Amino acid sequence: MTTQQVEKKRLIVENLDENKTYLNHALGIGENFDIGLHEFTVGRTRVLLYYINGFASDNIITQVLRDLNDLRERDLPADVFEHLFHKYIPYFQLAKIATANEFIDKLLVGQVGLVIEGSEKAILIDAKIYPTRTPEEPDTERIVRGAHDGFTETLVINTVLTRRRIRDERLRFEIMQIGKRTKTDVAIAYLKGVANKELIATLKERLQNIDIDGIPMAEKTVEEFIIGKTLHPFPLVRYTERPDVAAVHLLEGHVLIYVDTSPSVMITPATYFHHVQHAEEYRQTPVVGAYLRWVRFLGIFVSVFLLPIWLLLAMNPSMVPDVLHFIGIKKTGSIPLLAQFLVAEIGLDLMRMAAIHTPSPLSIAIGLLAAILVGDVAIKVGLFAPEVILYLAVAAIGMYATPSYELSLANRLVRLFLLLMVGFFSTTGLMIGLLVVLVALASTRSLDTPYLWPFIPFNFKGFKDILIRMAVPMKNNRPSIVRSHDSTRQ
Repeated sequence: MTTQQVEKKRLIVENLDENKTYLNHALGIGENFDIGLHEFTVGRTRVLLYYINGFASDNIITQVLRDLNDLRERDLPADVFEHLFHKYIPYFQLAKIATANEFIDKLLVGQVGLVIEGSEKAILIDAKIYPTRTPEEPDTERIVRGAHDGFTETLVINTVLTRRRIRDERLRFEIMQIGKRTKTDVAIAYLKGVANKELIATLKERLQNIDIDGIPMAEKTVEEFIIGKTLHPFPLVRYTERPDVAAVHLLEGHVLIYVDTSPSVMITPATYFHHVQHAEEYRQTPVVGAYLRWVRFLGIFVSVFLLPIWLLLAMNPSMVPDVLHFIGIKKTGSIPLLAQFLVAEIGLDLMRMAAIHTPSPLSIAIGLLAAILVGDVAIKVGLFAPEVILYLAVAAIGMYATPSYELSLANRLVRLFLLLMVGFFSTTGLMIGLLVVLVALASTRSLDTPYLWPFIPFNFKGFKDILIRMAVPMKNNRPSIVRSHDSTRQ
């Protein structure tokens, strides 16, 4: 048996000094400035109180100490531990702990620990308070009408925001800890009796099998363990920071994963078409919602195919119909068209990253630099053809209109791949490139779910729901792709 296994089984003992020596060494008392120890007596019984500054609620600790210090020896029976636990600690979230290892684990997530002389158990008070921000609307999922709250970096707040929308006793949040050192709380959420049991079991197994020292990058690290090793650029799970979107997917039968310290909730399973829908479509009338959806589809299509198709036509002017002669290039510039597009694409990414890392007051200046210096001057000196800048800007607008940030980045890689295929192999390259992308997507499965459903394999009802934003009273059944145990919604 290893030393680590022995340490995991170390018990709380009756000798208070022995407990104190072990816990002080394990917690680094005297080395860590933020982990505190307060020793006092209740009657004639010595008590150790461990806490972490900033995690523990000052008001609760003060109230507990005030009430315990007021106790007199004659008020205490022989079994001091049970008397304190059931009567004299003025708090409702209490737990008995028998091992020192569990005591340390709970203390490090913010709970307050009491070790009592003569007892083989310790008391843990769940009086933690997390530093957090208010539930603000997420920047990437803004809407005009509807709720403007969003998930935060605190797991408990995120579960409360979800329960506020689904007041069903069958809503389950099963929690586990991942990371031998970070011990990050991860919760799997589903509606019991609705969500697919096989999917729940698969996700639990994969989460429990994660063996790593920590997951400081939260949900993204968890996703990579769940999905497995892949070079696939397309997102195989969907993320949301909106509680209403999370609630909708729970009601549809999806299984969600919440990770503490992250405002993004993972939705499983997810197909390509889950990433092209937005909450705004359901906050408007069905007709307006359908219009918005089609405009968004057009933007996504343009972001992927506009540049490769225009490059193909510019390289082969004979293919351009007379009615579209105006799209041809008037002035080629100093470098080949393909190189212009590649340089412009890299430049666009650089400006995007610069905007992210630039303080907000300077972000407008970044836009002016991009528009005047980079765009206008580059055309005047002959570095770029005007049409290259124009069509790249249109494609960029379509990319930013894509609801899923992860999908927009994947579509950009597809656009670059198609540009290279067209630049080197012309029409044949475009056909081969499209075929490769389609086959790759059609053969992809996300947690045993076809990624292009309901297009491949074709499902008429599902495909109709994708193309047309149906009124909610007309949607009586849950999507078949989630394989729900209760398919009826109304």
